[in-house]
This record gives sequence, structure tokens and C-alpha cells, in this order.
Amino acid sequence: TLMTPHAGEAAALLGVAREEVEAARLSAVRELAAAYRATVLLKGSTTLVAGPDGGPVRVNPTGTPYLATAGSGDVLSGLAGSLLAAGLSPLDAGSAGAYLHGLAGRFASAGAPAGAHDVAAAIPDAWRDVRDVPDARD
Repeated sequence: TLMTPHAGEAAALLGVAREEVEAARLSAVRELAAAYRATVLLKGSTTLVAGPDGGPVRVNPTGTPYLATAGSGDVLSGLAGSLLAAGLSPLDAGSAGAYLHGLAGRFASAGAPAGAHDVAAAIPDAWRDVRDVPDARD
């Protein structure tokens, strides 16, 4: 199971104020993952992904505030869902989905908020960018 709440949704799930989640995002994502026995991707300019096992929390480095637009989270959920359907674990699907989504958001933004359609249209560019990175083992 992969949950993808933003801070407001996380607050509702935890029964706390949104400000509490924003002030302690790392604790909130861990608490959600444990409470719901699910992998949780806590959306934000720094997206966090935590598994239910209490292991290390993954921090996405590609986030951008330009993704805080209507429908952007739907694009992320669809991308992560497609990675789940392709056989990735919830933790890997959430992490890879967040990385690609953030990268696509950067490509689509051009210095301004990017609409969901533009972010979705930039996903192939993000895939190419990741695919074309030389393997460090070579």
C-alpha cells in the first residue's frame, strides 16, 4: 500500500493540526507509516517516503515549490501507481515516482508554477534524463 498525502491530509489522518505536520514532517511521515502499516509519501517541496518497517526515510532531492498546483499530486499518484503496477515495491515506487515527478516539474516549470498537464507532458523528458545518466559502475 502506498499513501500520498499532503500536509493537510496527513494532519487529518493523524488527528492533529496541519501546522504540527509541517513543523515535524519527518516524525509525521514515520508515524503515518507505522499507524497505517503502509508506505507513505508525504508530499511537499521536500517529499519524504517512509515504509511501515521503521527503516530510513527517503528524501526526494528533485522537489520544487512550482509543483504546488491543482492536479500535480494526481500526476504523482498516477506515476507511482504505474511503477507499482510494473512490479516495484511501494517504497521504491514512491521514491522513484517522487524523483521523476520532481524532475518533470523542474522541466515543465520554466521558473513559474507548472500545471498538471505540463508536468505530465514532461515525464518522458525526466525518464530520458534518468536513463541517460552514465552508470557509476562503468
